[in-house]
Amino acid sequence: MGTDVSIEVKRFKQVREENNFTQAEFASLLGINNSTADIERGRTKLSGKVIAELLKQFGINPLWLFGESNQKHLQVSKGDVSPKVISLNSSENENIVLVNVKAAAGYPHNVQDVDWYQQLPAFDMPLPEFRNATHRGFQIEGDSMLPNFRPGEWVLGKGVPSIEEASNNRVYVVVLYDSVLVKKLQKLPDPSKVLLISLNEEYLPIEVNVNDIQELWQVNSKLTFNLDTPSESGLLKQLQQSMEELKSEFKTFKQ
Repeated sequence: MGTDVSIEVKRFKQVREENNFTQAEFASLLGINNSTADIERGRTKLSGKVIAELLKQFGINPLWLFGESNQKHLQVSKGDVSPKVISLNSSENENIVLVNVKAAAGYPHNVQDVDWYQQLPAFDMPLPEFRNATHRGFQIEGDSMLPNFRPGEWVLGKGVPSIEEASNNRVYVVVLYDSVLVKKLQKLPDPSKVLLISLNEEYLPIEVNVNDIQELWQVNSKLTFNLDTPSESGLLKQLQQSMEELKSEFKTFKQ
């Protein structure tokens, strides 16, 4: 390879050669079309999915891959969905980091990057419900969780240490290796898998492997800016009131 090839490409090739894979075999294992030749020539960038597969399959530390750490391997613990980074304020108390829709796109690939979190807004919630635990805020995207959670709203989630401690049929922010989802979690008879369910019935449930979950945040509150929008109960009351008015008018008409 030429000297202009980046360090992550060199180390990518190193991992392949150390494990005695051909370019075609390595590509098949990592879910890459054809072979890894274009990556090793520096023509194609390493995707987040490939980096995640290197971590899953070989325990390769993403920071080592990019030359940011001397620790080559990470211990990948099955069922560990605890927060990977926490944020502290000047008083050494934990902040609540806010991850908006744009930041959520890069969150799975930066889940252990301390510097990346410093770019995100954070605040402290001086309420007892937010003490003695790690919380994080995520912005809702799309309509899969209607009517309870609307696009643009924020959910605040409490970090869950392990999948075993997750409660069945509760709403969670689920951080996978390639996406961040807000779903209701349902455990399955097979403990290696869980079902992620949308509240909007137009969306089908998603079955995922527990090993594909990086972090899990139990949603316990939300921030909304749609107070002018009538709630379902408000609409129901309006409808009932209209019906009563129609009844009164009908009685008057009969008289």
